[in-house]
Amino acid sequence: MRRPDQQTTTRPAPETTLGNGTGPAGPDAAPGTGPAAQPAAPGAGPAAQPGDPGTGPDTPPAGARSAGPGEPSGPPAATGTPAARPGTAGTGSAGAGFTGFTGEPTAEGALAPYLRGQAAEFLRSLRLHHEYSAPADAGGHGAAEAARALRRAARRIGGSLHTFRAALDPHWADQLRGELAWLTGILAREHAYANRLARLVDALHLLSGPTLPAARGARAAGEAAGADAQGRAALGVGAARAAALLERRLTLARTRSHSAALQALGSSRFHAIADAVALLASEVPAPSGHAGRAAAASLLEPAELAEQRLLTAVAALPPDDTGPYNEAQDAAWHQARLLLRLHRYAHEVVLGGADPGLTAPGHALDLHRDAVEAAGAAAAAARTPRIAPATAYALGVLHADQRHGVESARAAFRETWPYASALAAP
Repeated sequence: MRRPDQQTTTRPAPETTLGNGTGPAGPDAAPGTGPAAQPAAPGAGPAAQPGDPGTGPDTPPAGARSAGPGEPSGPPAATGTPAARPGTAGTGSAGAGFTGFTGEPTAEGALAPYLRGQAAEFLRSLRLHHEYSAPADAGGHGAAEAARALRRAARRIGGSLHTFRAALDPHWADQLRGELAWLTGILAREHAYANRLARLVDALHLLSGPTLPAARGARAAGEAAGADAQGRAALGVGAARAAALLERRLTLARTRSHSAALQALGSSRFHAIADAVALLASEVPAPSGHAGRAAAASLLEPAELAEQRLLTAVAALPPDDTGPYNEAQDAAWHQARLLLRLHRYAHEVVLGGADPGLTAPGHALDLHRDAVEAAGAAAAAARTPRIAPATAYALGVLHADQRHGVESARAAFRETWPYASALAAP
């Protein structure tokens, strides 16, 4: 973990003898081998709707420890071979990113102001959401932006409660974190279904579009172009029906998710969450006992632990030569995405800003998640009973296209990951 004014640096490879190392878990699920002192966050959110290949976006499955994933990290940054940080070369220790850090970040000096700021942002976004959700503005762009800001603040609060649980009242932190995970899962589904539908329809349009002209005088190129034209013609027959089928399924799922979100925002459970966050904006519950006060005296150890979990998970990622149809390996990449977000939030707490070197890898993992879920939606639609063969063929081509998008996102992550040694898994 680095200060915002530091350049991109090389971090040593994670040690393989860590007792708290994590392995791949379910999609967006925190590792099951974390510290024993932290109980699992409850699974939350309604069951998956038609067209949804798995659990709701950014919602941990039952029995998984939560942490909120955040919004897409922005466009990829330029890559290069980072220079080694002074004082860290050859150490190989966990949390080497704090070698140059001066001072001790405490719960009172760093964590409490961060939580109060995110709680204020949560309440501000909630007020804007209520204003934009009035009958005159219902369904507008402002309400969607306010909902995204609300989810961002809730994820950061929940992720900080997860990482720095020992520096807070554990019972309070666990309870609020579980409720925030339920809320973010409910609010994220409608946005995810809308984006998934747009992604799949656009991909179908590109796949069934006109072919490019072949080079003149090249017989092989002409034959290939003819075969491609025949394939696109066959695809075009079922592409329109496939798009209509996907629109019916995902629009229905989006409508149900919208109704569930409105019901959740009007429930007594949500009002209890809002009251708890309002109290957090003015007072952060302190830990009790000698151990709790000692943990609150320094936030470096839990932040370093979150960083080491990330490095261990990245080192354990499958190799990039396994082909696109390897759905069983998606869970490890979802796990890395979750841990990267936890590390980002811990970096914001301890060092006061985001790590710019992790912007591009985070964006690549977001694209990976989107491609995996889009491929799953296409496969689920292809299993619809009594659909025409041309429709099934178009959905199969669409599924293959999205799985290749998964591979592209994995390659982009490996190219932009700033700590190359962490990718050298034993």
